[in-house]
Amino acid sequence: MNDAPALPAAVVWTRAIAVASLLALIVLGMMWELWLAPTGNRTLVLKVLPLAVPLAGLLKNRMYTYRWVSLLVWVYFTEGVVRATSDSGSSAVLASIEVVLCVALFAACATHVRWRLRSAKEAAQ
Repeated sequence: MNDAPALPAAVVWTRAIAVASLLALIVLGMMWELWLAPTGNRTLVLKVLPLAVPLAGLLKNRMYTYRWVSLLVWVYFTEGVVRATSDSGSSAVLASIEVVLCVALFAACATHVRWRLRSAKEAAQ
């Protein structure tokens, strides 16, 4: 039996948003470098590998993973901002989408941690 208390719906939603935005970043990065706006060097697709590492932790709902993903995402945010302002055409659009996904991932992770800690504190009282 699992004695852990059920998580509030808001916490479950933040988890879903975090997982969805992480998956979207992985797919966007792969499609961007392979098909949508390749730079000629397809090895840039390897940039999405670090994003695949935390996927298992998010799916297993590990608090530590949410914390460090909220830091890792800023590397991709920075890349998106730089490419959105320096590239043109479809690459700039894809970079803007990357920025939006990074903000969504960060917000979901930060909110998840905050609400989950609050929920645990309330359950302990």
